[in-house]
Amino acid sequence: MTSTPRRDRIRRTRAGRLFVPPSPGESSRIGELLRTETVGGALLIGAAALALIWANSPWRETYTWLGSLTVGPAALHLDLSLATWAADGLLAIFFFVAGLELKREFVAGDLREPARAVLPVAAAVGGMAVPAVLYTVINLANPEGLVGWAVPTATDIAFALAILAVIGRGLPTALRTFLLTLAVVDDLLAITIIAIFYTDDLAVGPLLLALIPIALFAVLVQRRVRSWWLLLPLALLAWVLVHESGVHATVAGVLLGFTVPIVRKKPGEGPGLSEHFEHRWRPLSAGVAVPVFAFFASGVTVIGGTDLAATFLNPITIGVVVGLVVGKTLGVTGATWLVQRFTRAQLDESLSWLDVVGLAMLAGIGFTVSLLVGELAFGGGTPADDHVKVGIVVASLLAAGLATIVLRAGARRRARAGTPGA
Repeated sequence: MTSTPRRDRIRRTRAGRLFVPPSPGESSRIGELLRTETVGGALLIGAAALALIWANSPWRETYTWLGSLTVGPAALHLDLSLATWAADGLLAIFFFVAGLELKREFVAGDLREPARAVLPVAAAVGGMAVPAVLYTVINLANPEGLVGWAVPTATDIAFALAILAVIGRGLPTALRTFLLTLAVVDDLLAITIIAIFYTDDLAVGPLLLALIPIALFAVLVQRRVRSWWLLLPLALLAWVLVHESGVHATVAGVLLGFTVPIVRKKPGEGPGLSEHFEHRWRPLSAGVAVPVFAFFASGVTVIGGTDLAATFLNPITIGVVVGLVVGKTLGVTGATWLVQRFTRAQLDESLSWLDVVGLAMLAGIGFTVSLLVGELAFGGGTPADDHVKVGIVVASLLAAGLATIVLRAGARRRARAGTPGA
């Protein structure tokens, strides 16, 4: 008869492990991506800090004036404020890159393998569902605030990776990769939420017309055409038509990203078309689009004429903070535990549940997409939107601080146990 210890060992072997390191090809690609996003995160933090300082300085009116400055052709209904251009225009670049990344992960990345995909997908769903529920419960007595239920559901990967680069040097590669993969799935769910729940006055005509330039763009990229003078006009036309349809214009960026082929038709040297576009556009997304949006979106005046106590005690602010800080921690950790419980997989030997909780707290840093959803839900510049901004800033700082404490505690535990961190 087989002994109990032996049966347990066989069971653990069959069940596999959670947070296993990525495949060699994925590891090198993800390493480069992490470096780009970390630099972008530092720029994002700097832009947000500059906006908050300016919005609370004696020159705060010039900050408001700059964001509301209108430019663009009125005949095409594109006479938009600079803040709107940043949210609708520049963020389309961010979502185009997100579309490329999403398709790559599900076609050629580790998410194509169900065994690897189940954990980040479950963690992303849990990390969005629990914050949404907590926010909704807190705002049940505040019907005007319920429309913002999706604000605390998003994780800002650039901001989170910038913090992780500082505090997580000894963190195993598998856990860093998990955070990135979770954020990729998080982006997909956030895009779906924006398209379905935050589209008002849908105009079907322009939306159908937008399919024409998107289809032409798809035909060209499927033929491996890289000429910007052919592709860029089609992308701009698709963006304009989606903007006119009432669907948030950033969705055009995602759809265009989905059309780009991932797998090379023929083996050869050099990057494929998807990698080519990603190398070209990711630095612009991380280094320009996201920081500029953060600059215009995060500047909220909390001194001089604003009842600060009322802002912090507002159910919208409380819902955002609790959703991001508590909800993300419970959702990501709980989903990970459930996957472990039902698959009987074990944590990788280099990790502990303390590391998982710390990373779940880091997922509570919501910025770019959370700010965007807040504007879509309440309208930019409204008191409710200001409550959202305050909640996001406070929650992101709390999440970063708590994650630092927990992850460093986990690093000390590994050092005492002599467990390798990579």
